[in-house]
Formats: sequence, C-alpha cells, structure tokens
Amino acid sequence: MRHDSVVPAPAAFDLYADDQATTVIPAVPGEVPGGAPAAYRVAAGGELEAREVSAWFGERLVLDRVSLTMPARSVTALIGPSGCGKSTFLRILNRMHELVPSAALAGEVLLDGEDVYDPRRKLTDARRSIGMVFQKPNPFPAMSIRENVLAGLRLTGTKASRAEKDELVESSLVRAGLWTEVRDRLSAPGGGLSGGQQQRLCIARSLAVRPEVLLMDEPCSALDPTSTRVIEETMTELAREITIVIVTHNMQQARRVSQTCAFFLAAQGTPGVIVEHGDTDAMFSTPRDQRTSDYVNGRFG
Repeated sequence: MRHDSVVPAPAAFDLYADDQATTVIPAVPGEVPGGAPAAYRVAAGGELEAREVSAWFGERLVLDRVSLTMPARSVTALIGPSGCGKSTFLRILNRMHELVPSAALAGEVLLDGEDVYDPRRKLTDARRSIGMVFQKPNPFPAMSIRENVLAGLRLTGTKASRAEKDELVESSLVRAGLWTEVRDRLSAPGGGLSGGQQQRLCIARSLAVRPEVLLMDEPCSALDPTSTRVIEETMTELAREITIVIVTHNMQQARRVSQTCAFFLAAQGTPGVIVEHGDTDAMFSTPRDQRTSDYVNGRFG
C-alpha cells in the first residue's frame, strides 16, 4: 500500500484546469477498421482495475480500500448518494486527484496490468490513455468547432498535415455522434452549440487523443431528455471500442447504458466504500445487499 502526498501537476501539463482533457498522442500507422483515419485511430479499450484505493483530503479519509475491476470495451456505472466518493474515485483513475494540493492516496490503479501511478510513468501518458468528460460541457469559447477538436495538437506541438487534421476532426465527431449536425459549420464557435451538442463536442475532443478509457462524470445531468438519449446512444457505440466508466445519479440511465455497476455508500462520518458491484441487471433485479435494493428502488439517497 502507498500513502503519498500528491504534488500538483506542472502548469505546462495541467490540461484539466478548465475541466477538459486536451492532449493528443503521435500518429499510429496501419489499417483501421470502420473507416477511421489510420493516423489517429482510437486505441482498443483496456481493462481498468483499482486495488485497495484509499483517498484523503488533508486528514479526512474519503474513500476506504476500494477495489473494482472495470472490464475492457464495456460501460461501468458508479452509483450512490452524493458525497460517497464516486467522483473522487473517478478522478483518481486518471490522476486528477493529485491536482488538489492536500490530496493523498493509497493503493493502485492498473490499466491492462500497468500501474498508472508508477513513478516511471509520465502524468501526461496516463491522461492520454484515460480521458475525461465532465458534468458541465465547456468548449473553449474562442475556438471554432474544428479548433476545439484539434486543441490537443496545438497544446502539445504535434505536427499534422491538413488532410490528417481533416480526418481527425471527422472521425472524432463521427464517434461522438455530432458529425452530421456540424459538418457544414466547422468554423462556427463551439460555444454556439446547444448544451447536448457541446457535451458531444467535448467527447469528440477527448476521443481525438486516442484514449483506451473514457471517464464520464454525470455527463447528462444538465441536459434535456432528447440530448441525454443521444449521449447514451453515443456511449453505447463508443463502448464497442473503448472502456467507459460513468458516474450517474440516474438509476434508469445506469441500467440502460452499463453492463457492470458499483454501488458506493458512505455512512454518516465514515469514508466511502463499495457496498456491492457486479452485473448491472443482477444488481437492479436481485441485489445481494438490502442497502443496494433500497437505493436502486428509490427508498433512500
């Protein structure tokens, strides 16, 4: 077990300052199924595993020895009342927890068996592999739709031809379910899109870095039902290629989009733990713990 004082990331690589991931990795040669550009194909989703993860803010323990396997190329939903540590756990998975000066943690986070907190592994490498989409869509307001998708190229100094950039923009927007709606106005401001479209633009920007895992923190909480449906359909399509972990307070959404589910709970004055996890249908139809049954059926929380 490790209990480290976590140092904030250097400013040059603090790419989550506005709650947006904007890194991109070098081109990968080769043929790509499904018509995606060969230079920027999405990486195959990997298995993500947390082992005995505990988290602190200062002296306050907020998560206590949480272990969870999130299967490759599927959707895992994290559910539970507010304040039980779901979002903290999500941010630990791609090292955002260490942006908080008082934060510390113990345990391991493994992506395909490799510890993302290994001191020999660069912070930016972890975030290239494990992307993040936040609750509030926030495209860069001074950038066009096209520039928003390509933002990582500019920030990392990655060189690409005009044709490669065009391919990257199209493939990312297609995967995010937004291409047909914006293909004729790519030069328009990203901030001029509707809320649901802005969220999908943020998804496209995250996909442009070729992540193996995409973390989503209540991505539909501020959206109308129609936009929520489109985002859910997008998640279902993306899960064929990448691993998705979503925090949601919407039990119907968790049941619709996820294959596995984890129920977090923090009793008064105690840190968050996982009460139960496993197959989503089983957890909703025949939960093993009465507290899980009470929560998914709306009897508390």
